[in-house]
Amino acid sequence: MSKKILIHNGNIYQSDAWLTPGYLSIENGKITAVQEGNPDQETLVLADQVIDAGGMAVLPGLVNGHSHFSQSFMRGLAGGRPLLQWLKELIWPLQSAFSADEMYLASLLGLAENLRGGVTYVVDHHKITHSPQHTEAVKRAAEEIGIRCTIARAWSDRGNKPESGAAILDEMEHWYSLQNPESKVTFASGPLTPWRATGDLMQKTHAQAKKHGSFTHIHVSETLEEVEMTLNETGLRPVTWLDQLGILDEHAQIVHAVWVDDAEIDLLKDRNALVVHCPVSNSVLGSGIAPIGKMLQRGVRLRLGTDGSASNDTQDCLENTKMAICLARAAHQDAANVTNDQALRMSLSDRTISVGADADLMMVNLNTLRSAPVHDFTSALTLCAHSGDVDTVMVAGEILMQNGKLTRIDEEILIKECSSALKILKKRAGIDT
Repeated sequence: MSKKILIHNGNIYQSDAWLTPGYLSIENGKITAVQEGNPDQETLVLADQVIDAGGMAVLPGLVNGHSHFSQSFMRGLAGGRPLLQWLKELIWPLQSAFSADEMYLASLLGLAENLRGGVTYVVDHHKITHSPQHTEAVKRAAEEIGIRCTIARAWSDRGNKPESGAAILDEMEHWYSLQNPESKVTFASGPLTPWRATGDLMQKTHAQAKKHGSFTHIHVSETLEEVEMTLNETGLRPVTWLDQLGILDEHAQIVHAVWVDDAEIDLLKDRNALVVHCPVSNSVLGSGIAPIGKMLQRGVRLRLGTDGSASNDTQDCLENTKMAICLARAAHQDAANVTNDQALRMSLSDRTISVGADADLMMVNLNTLRSAPVHDFTSALTLCAHSGDVDTVMVAGEILMQNGKLTRIDEEILIKECSSALKILKKRAGIDT
């Protein structure tokens, strides 16, 4: 028999308003009621578990639209290097040395940090694909943590150590076969970049992803250098090239899109592609500032992502939300360029609390020195709150963190295991930092 959960005395987010106070009921992993005010005594008595959300914002869990879990072992390594130098000197050598056990620990660490910060769904652009066991390690870690996760299996069939197109398609077919409507862990195609993938295989993997109800997740136009590479090779800018291949559609997730021009923005809107904006990572690496204000004006679908911990250097999605606001406003010297409400919608992937929705929720304590006194809940969340203020997180009605404590794993033990594993990995990779 499903447990009935009642959350009351909180400030409940809906897309057009806040219920202050409000309460909601959960059963069978779904939200069954949302009401303004306080519940009556009968409603309280009938609940199997009652959670007092006094002083808290109650809203859908955050969506982290782009990460690399392996980089949980690579924090603080950007060191002032531009993207391609950083990849060649540090990231690629470390990635090449990862064992499956290290991949499992790094994934647990990245997933736990996401969960602690209020994330209930994350896309991992999974780069450590030396063996199926490495990908299986990510899947096992995600299932253990309990949040929803799409593993966008990265691939490249050109450049350094290219993979066979047939092998990529066969392996992706295997991963897709493991999905079912109840799966919290799903899979997607993750070509690394336009300059590491052939057009032919991109078309085939995209068609395969669509057949299985999935998508293509790809880094695009992160730096000017990358744009020039595609222009020199194809005569087209990256987004335009993807469109000509037939890949730019509602099943395409375009990560970064820092250096897109007006024509490409129009294509992104017309084809209903999703852009994943990574403001902190783009700033740390000095890549530039994506024109999200212009994208929002034109109706492009947008989501926020932290990127990996090597270039962020955390998975703090609330910090990421504030950075998205600040960068856009500073770049255009316009305090209204991206509103707090727009940024919150991007961080939630336009989800709201409503009857019938999945009970994927977070509760954020706003009764803190950072946020109080609260004049406006949206402003408090986007400009004041910190990942450390997240008190409770649930996915499909299961409480995965309560009172700031993860319910499925021991954080202290995990950190010790990861620290020990990293020493061995760095030695094996020949990295001395």
